[in-house]
Amino acid sequence: MSQVLWTTGGPLVPDARVQRVVEAALAEGGRSGLELSIVFVGEEELRRLHETRLGDPSPTDVMAFDLGEEGGGPAGELYVSVDRARAMADELGVDLERELSLYVAHGVLHLCGHDDRAPREAARMRAAEGRVLDRVGQPRDPERHPPGAV
Repeated sequence: MSQVLWTTGGPLVPDARVQRVVEAALAEGGRSGLELSIVFVGEEELRRLHETRLGDPSPTDVMAFDLGEEGGGPAGELYVSVDRARAMADELGVDLERELSLYVAHGVLHLCGHDDRAPREAARMRAAEGRVLDRVGQPRDPERHPPGAV
């Protein structure tokens, strides 16, 4: 079971739903049972973390850190920007829960070895995200996750 922490003033999505996304993404990535820590933060907090850890001062939506499977604690940490998810959900006209689910799935898939830097890898990751969203009953965004994507 993964730990879910909201630093933004309270759960916007029930923790059990976040857990379902984590479990579905871990299964998709072939790492079922991994314990993770999911931290929902504000945009400025994630931007600072992005700058501190990666030297990039630009805002981002999710960051994933592989902590290894040794030591008894979580094997990875995800930091998810609630502000970015809210803005994107408004822009796309989708539910905030769906957008947060996408960010969690994306981060977990990174921890499972998926990458999205090259176009072919990005297409594979988008397809995996779509399958995770399908598994947890969240609608896909056809532009980001076309049904036939490989």
